[in-house]
Amino acid sequence: MPSMADAASTSQALTDLTITPLPPKKPHVPSLKYPSNRKTIYDRNLNRTKTSEISLASFAYLFNSLISYHQSRSPSVSELETRLNRAGYPIGIKMLDLLLYRQEVRRAQRPTRLLDMLQFVHGTLWRSLFNRAADALEQSTSKRNEYMIVDNEPVVNTFISIPKEMSQLNCAAFVAGIIEGMCDAAGFGTEGVSAHWAGEGDELWPGKTIFLLRFKESVVERDEAIKAGGG
Repeated sequence: MPSMADAASTSQALTDLTITPLPPKKPHVPSLKYPSNRKTIYDRNLNRTKTSEISLASFAYLFNSLISYHQSRSPSVSELETRLNRAGYPIGIKMLDLLLYRQEVRRAQRPTRLLDMLQFVHGTLWRSLFNRAADALEQSTSKRNEYMIVDNEPVVNTFISIPKEMSQLNCAAFVAGIIEGMCDAAGFGTEGVSAHWAGEGDELWPGKTIFLLRFKESVVERDEAIKAGGG
């Protein structure tokens, strides 16, 4: 059992001990790294399109990471495609304003007719994303509100290795989400845009994909009314 002298000695030692308080915790503020020219991505002109291309390897790495992220959270192929579609949807909304802003002043015009919108997606959007137009634009022969955009070799499927148990997966669902977002933002509401394999048995284009656009009936009726009125 410690003696009274030991207790007094310990108490005196604690009294003499100098404790330096820790500095207050500073809130985390993400720092914006500046390159040598002191300019960031926010200083770039939105009209600079000639130098806006990115490395294909960088895109492939980023897109594969996106797929891996959603695959780990998806119990089925359909759920994974739905997640990819939702990931692309907000990009399509923003791309509409960006592409309209980049158009020449004399040609800058928001599409008001259904065919104009489809050609805008088939041409302008595809060139902005993939540096070329889509391969075909067709209308369904059975339903007047369905259209198809064909891409013989989607770049989003080029570097993707799909296991046999997920053979139905088409990662171009991400691009379908971009199309859907752009159409909705332009006032051409859709019931959905989906990506489907079409290259079975096609040795030339085994990755051929059809993007099926289903517009709302009200959109078709509005377009027919504009056409009847001579617009």
